[in-house]
Amino acid sequence: MRKSTLSAAFLATTMLAQPGFADEHLRIVEEPLELTVHFHWPRNQGYEEDYPVEQAAREMTGIHLKDATAGRNTPDHNEAMNLLLAQGDLPDIVGGNRIKDPVNQYGPEGAFLPLGDLIAEHAPNIQAVLDAKPELRDAMASWDGNIYYVPYLPDGEFGRAWFVRQDWLDALGLERPDTVEDLYQVLVAFRDQDPNGNGEQDEIPIFLRHWEELIRFVTLWDGRSTGSDTYHDFYVDNGEVKHPYATEGYREGIKNIAKWYEEGLIDPEVFTRGTSAREYLLSENLGGITHDWFASTAGYNESLQEKVPGFDFAPMLPPESISGTRIEEHRRTPLKPDGWAISYANENPVETIKYFDFWFTEEGRRLSNFGVEGEHYELVDGEPVFTDAVLTADQPVNSQMWEIGAGIPRGYYMDYAYELQWTSDAAREGIELYEQNDLLIDQFLGVSLNEEEQAVYDRYWPSIQTYMLERQQAWILGTGDIEADWDEYMAQLDKRGLSDVLEVMNSAYERQYDS
Repeated sequence: MRKSTLSAAFLATTMLAQPGFADEHLRIVEEPLELTVHFHWPRNQGYEEDYPVEQAAREMTGIHLKDATAGRNTPDHNEAMNLLLAQGDLPDIVGGNRIKDPVNQYGPEGAFLPLGDLIAEHAPNIQAVLDAKPELRDAMASWDGNIYYVPYLPDGEFGRAWFVRQDWLDALGLERPDTVEDLYQVLVAFRDQDPNGNGEQDEIPIFLRHWEELIRFVTLWDGRSTGSDTYHDFYVDNGEVKHPYATEGYREGIKNIAKWYEEGLIDPEVFTRGTSAREYLLSENLGGITHDWFASTAGYNESLQEKVPGFDFAPMLPPESISGTRIEEHRRTPLKPDGWAISYANENPVETIKYFDFWFTEEGRRLSNFGVEGEHYELVDGEPVFTDAVLTADQPVNSQMWEIGAGIPRGYYMDYAYELQWTSDAAREGIELYEQNDLLIDQFLGVSLNEEEQAVYDRYWPSIQTYMLERQQAWILGTGDIEADWDEYMAQLDKRGLSDVLEVMNSAYERQYDS
């Protein structure tokens, strides 16, 4: 773990200013150049050529991206990538959601160009980031040591947090829960003592927009649910790659989560209610505690005051676990598996890497975070500030940015100042609270498997994970007993090849991060 401060985070961002081009040097080509792009991501299965951000980048650089996305009729990025690779004739650029694994798999086979020399010779802004954060290069690299993609780099550290209805605590004369036992007593009180004051026992003590967040509660019993910002991921324990769903802490955690579910302390529709859970349960004054994003969750304190007088949804510290450990398992990853790569078919690799580098210049970074100057933001004392129209719109700022082509999973460097502008005072206070308590833990940034390792992984892991999740849900819903089933469960994991998967994961991890 490491301590930081909110001000230090912004200072670090400022100090990492890369050498940018002057305005007249942003243009990469004298004559307009078209580059085709596959760009598949969850919110839009394709790259829109009329994005305002694309049009501004085109004017500044002379590079025009033409959409050539495969699988526009499927929301599954893996399926879209498989369709693209099956075509054989790749577009100039392959980008979008979670491209790291396929690019690092097929890059050494010649499908994508190694970028190390191109970056060193033609992308000073990307190179500056790698020089300042050398750990990113290890995480980006394929098994052969080469870099094949330019990633989306998040900024900031804190993402999700625990939130509790402070107004409900006040109504019942309770303190914020500090330990797992305190949490249990608060949940029981929320269930039984009518904190919303409507005379009905209709409160939902724990609710979550994403059911996977429920599994994160195993940390209260010293388990783990993931090692990264991706659900169900592997994690690193004392230099060894493990899977959290094959550990004693997980068993104890699921046993207690199942108990809480049976007792009515957890939303009975946690697996089916979906992303509307937060909006509905808070606006109806029914939800008590959740684990969700700082900025968007704290925003309800302003939007619901008229409908729920006195509404106060406060960030709180994670309760101490049964061993007295207090951690926040979720944090912003320093590197996403999203971004873009240059295909073997690209006849303009130098111009393309310069275009990638544009998004890491001061101007390109502003464009990718804040949109178009004069339309979506203005420069105030040299800093981009969103217009009132953006900040006061009914639609969230991040959604507005996605619609114009900003904040989408191209290779770019996020600026946390973009999010800070629509982060409420309550959320900022929560972030400072988390900073003061040294809660964050190291992340597993993934590995790149060679051909033999990938074959083992592909042979065993999909069915193992399916089995893990099936048993997980059965235990929570009460159609199984984790204590009675555990030995057979572990035997099945071994039979299905978990030890083989862990062996190749550790082999790849040692190779990739040994330096």
